[in-house]
Amino acid sequence: MNIDIPGGKDPIGYVWGEMVPGIGPAAANFSMAVYAHTTLGLREFEAARLRIAQINGCVFCLDWRTERDGEKVEDGFLDAVTEWRTTTAFDDRTRLAAEYAERYAVDHHGLDGEFWDRMTAHYSQVEIVELSMCLGSWLAFGRLNHVLGLDAMCMLPNKP
Repeated sequence: MNIDIPGGKDPIGYVWGEMVPGIGPAAANFSMAVYAHTTLGLREFEAARLRIAQINGCVFCLDWRTERDGEKVEDGFLDAVTEWRTTTAFDDRTRLAAEYAERYAVDHHGLDGEFWDRMTAHYSQVEIVELSMCLGSWLAFGRLNHVLGLDAMCMLPNKP
């Protein structure tokens, strides 16, 4: 861990809450909002989230699987995300979600007209904005937790 945590303190609660009380709780609320209020399908949500986790190298995020109504993505989904370009496990929306996540994280200046034509053929503008906000949350907070060494201790609370 790259931050000193006082004895007896929960590392996540301490860093995200006590150290920066004017920022951390607001960031945590944003982070949780992408799970609690998403309208995206589980497969495209998880494909995008897991691609960002792979790029960030966030240990917790790679191990986590979002659950909705008792459903999770199938075993092997993470491997399919790794192979998003060629996997037969993805439909067009899921493949685009993984592609968008990767390009958002590593080449956002390269999102050209051809990409946006494909994206708008499969996603509404509202869905694109929602996915973009999800990607921003995962990219920022996954990296924050990883660089501070918190990702091995991260626990997401249950949705209300």
